[in-house]
Amino acid sequence: MSFEKLSVGYEIVGNPFSPTRETIRDFCEASLDFNPLHLDDNYMKGDFGKTNFGGIIMHGMNNFGVITRMLTDWLYEQNAVQRRLETRWKSPVKPGDTITPKGRITLIKTTSKSRWVCLDVEVRNQRDEVVAVGEAMAEFPR
Repeated sequence: MSFEKLSVGYEIVGNPFSPTRETIRDFCEASLDFNPLHLDDNYMKGDFGKTNFGGIIMHGMNNFGVITRMLTDWLYEQNAVQRRLETRWKSPVKPGDTITPKGRITLIKTTSKSRWVCLDVEVRNQRDEVVAVGEAMAEFPR
């Protein structure tokens, strides 16, 4: 869809992602983040204040990654680029979950130098629970 046809409320949906123990371990190796939250079931059986995860959880940055992939897949076809993405994690993702990113345009603006789109983004799991939320901005160069 071209920039001229975009409107506030337009939605994009990304590819679902189902983390496994292997993909979580792969992310540990790629990020050099070997926190036991992501690797050690025995450690994760313990309580963390009032929270008990009951097992390992996916890195929160994987939510960032599925949102970025959704945006890139959409923007690349338009020769547009992602300029900003801010996210907040709301709920843990575990092996066996399936998460899907979505975006909804909230603002369209044309300036003398470029064209801009702001989106609210979110990631939901298979139970329709929000696991991450955020805001993104994309540029559609002239």
